[in-house]
Amino acid sequence: MNDATDRLDPALAAGNRRPLAGYRATHFQWQVQDKVATVTLNRPERKNPLTFDSYAELRDLFGGLKYADDVTAVVITGAGGNFCSGGDVHEIIGPLVRLKAPELLMFTRMTGELVKTMRACPQPIVAAVDGVCAGAGAIMAMASDIRLATARSKTAFLFNRVGLAGCDMGACAILPRLIGHGRASELLYSGRALGGEEGERWGFFNRLCPPEALLEQAQAMAREFAQGPTFANGITKTMLHQEWAMTIEQAIESEAQAQAICMMTEDFARAYHAFVAKEKPRFAGN
Repeated sequence: MNDATDRLDPALAAGNRRPLAGYRATHFQWQVQDKVATVTLNRPERKNPLTFDSYAELRDLFGGLKYADDVTAVVITGAGGNFCSGGDVHEIIGPLVRLKAPELLMFTRMTGELVKTMRACPQPIVAAVDGVCAGAGAIMAMASDIRLATARSKTAFLFNRVGLAGCDMGACAILPRLIGHGRASELLYSGRALGGEEGERWGFFNRLCPPEALLEQAQAMAREFAQGPTFANGITKTMLHQEWAMTIEQAIESEAQAQAICMMTEDFARAYHAFVAKEKPRFAGN
């Protein structure tokens, strides 16, 4: 290393990297094993609703994952047989009725930031959806990269049921891309629940699992991602989101640049040498 690199490396380590395996969550459960983090919404007696504080902590946690090198995949789930019932009626909905427009806009921007940070973090996010998945819970499932569910799951974008528009936290932009404009329109205009089997047919869910195996299968999928070329997977996630706003020509050029960067990683060389040796590559994320 030259002198400039020697000075830069500790600065990057101190200023950007944020080890999160030992993070202690306040408003949900957090555990990390084999670089796979599991976020468990844990208010089962109320079907795991969100509060102002849990919204903010989730936003900050996913924002910090951009700089974490000890977490390479994430599972998000709920305790007690339900995913998330949305914003807590008493702790969020009630207070919102009493706020003025500037404070309401601060709240809606904060909830939207949660979706932005979920999309911006390089780790693949696997949602394990069982039971009730409503309102903001449906949005978190939607914002995840992959969704596993059970046949008994009920996913509802129920904003119009409480007198609000369906355009909440990016739903009108993201949901049509997942299931099509017509189907998204039906769910957002009606607020009705999408059952697990219907959700799989529509492409909202990647697959259905038995309830007792849901979390295990979600974590197994996340471990598979965590054992892969995690730097390259982060590039894939970035491009999947960025290319929404590109022409095909722009996307092809951006992918050419992104792939050239990945070809400079050690993981690319590891894969080649493993192939030559007829071995399975052991990726290190660099």
